[in-house]
Amino acid sequence: MSLWRRLVGNRPIVTRLVLAVAATMALVLLLSAVFVFERVQYALDRQVDQDLEAYREVVEEALAHGRSPAQDTPGESYQVFTTAGRPLGGNARHLLADRVTVQKAATGEVLHDDVGHLLPPSAYPYRVVTAPLRTPRGRVVVAYAISRAKHDEALRELLLQLLIADLLTLAAASVVGYGTARAALNPVERYRRAARRAGESPELQLPVPPGRDDELVRLGHTFNELLARIARGNERERQFLADAAHELRSPLSVMRTELEWATLRPRGSEETSTTLTSLHHQVARLVDLCNALLDLEELRSQDLGAREVVDVAQVVAEVVDRFAVSADAAGREIRDEVAGDLRVIGNSRWLEVAVGNLVSNALRYGAGEIRVAAAAADGQVRITVGDQGRGFPPEFVDKAFDRFSRADASRSTRGTGLGLALVKAVAEAHGGTAAISGAQITLAIPRRARSASSA
Repeated sequence: MSLWRRLVGNRPIVTRLVLAVAATMALVLLLSAVFVFERVQYALDRQVDQDLEAYREVVEEALAHGRSPAQDTPGESYQVFTTAGRPLGGNARHLLADRVTVQKAATGEVLHDDVGHLLPPSAYPYRVVTAPLRTPRGRVVVAYAISRAKHDEALRELLLQLLIADLLTLAAASVVGYGTARAALNPVERYRRAARRAGESPELQLPVPPGRDDELVRLGHTFNELLARIARGNERERQFLADAAHELRSPLSVMRTELEWATLRPRGSEETSTTLTSLHHQVARLVDLCNALLDLEELRSQDLGAREVVDVAQVVAEVVDRFAVSADAAGREIRDEVAGDLRVIGNSRWLEVAVGNLVSNALRYGAGEIRVAAAAADGQVRITVGDQGRGFPPEFVDKAFDRFSRADASRSTRGTGLGLALVKAVAEAHGGTAAISGAQITLAIPRRARSASSA
């Protein structure tokens, strides 16, 4: 494995795929060739053994009855020996068995042997059987031989054909594997080149071929969706920075003007107090803006954070208690109306922030009694915050949840324009929604909250 990694570790994917296919195919072809060769060799060996056994029976029959076997038998021969190993006769042109072999056969053992090699080719390859035989002249040892020339020639031809066939098959498999790998990875290369240009145009999309539905096409669609989300995110970030810069510019410009005006000449205590009060309001506005921005960024980057079973009734009660003093100071009343099982899976901190922002808006921009209601319906818990004021202008409802969006009537009052945006972000993080109806805002949270990414 380490050798394979050193050989192909840094090569292109196409090369690695082709090498892997070629190596696997070579192994398969080798095993197939060995199997075919072994089966053919077994069949040829069995045929040779049968022919040799038939020739042995003919020679033994003749010698056992004192006759001379046929001498003109091409490819077949025999040789008679004494039990001591001395040749007595036969039609073999050369010695078929040595003295040691003959002496072993004289003890009653039948010996089989192959003479010559398949590779490199031998001049006279043959298979020989040496066995004892009783004749009218006494006990002798006879060596029976049959030529293996055609047997070995057939095996060598088979080896050559297997080699040629395997090489051609391996080459064809490599070419087909290369073409297939190249065709399969060409879209990836096009995606890579297109992705490198992604920063040049926010509308750039990867070249996904139409009319197909394979893994690479689905990958291309996924990347296009990712690029689209990145483009939308970049656009939102640019808009966010522009809006934040605009919102920060106003209080900073006012503070700068107040300070410059205060340093033009000595001021009395009343003028100084007025200037400091104005600066205090602008600093408070900056602090509120920074806190809202940090809350939005934290919610966006961390989603809901830890999830738990949240009792919405308890959240509503805590918010109402927190704003009760402010409502009394403004000469207004705030009350809660909760009913039923109001537990959800979510984050109590963010739910409290969202409900608190709605109550704060009602105190700041509304009129009359403030009502905070919570009830369960259709697998959701609906939290409604309303007052007896005029409500949101109809033309403002569609953009009320946008960042830094404020109705004209509220532009002269202290506010960041981020409260409702944070409310909507909390609702979406819980897999819910936020909606406006007149002077009421409803937060709908599913009992089993889902993250915004999975919603």
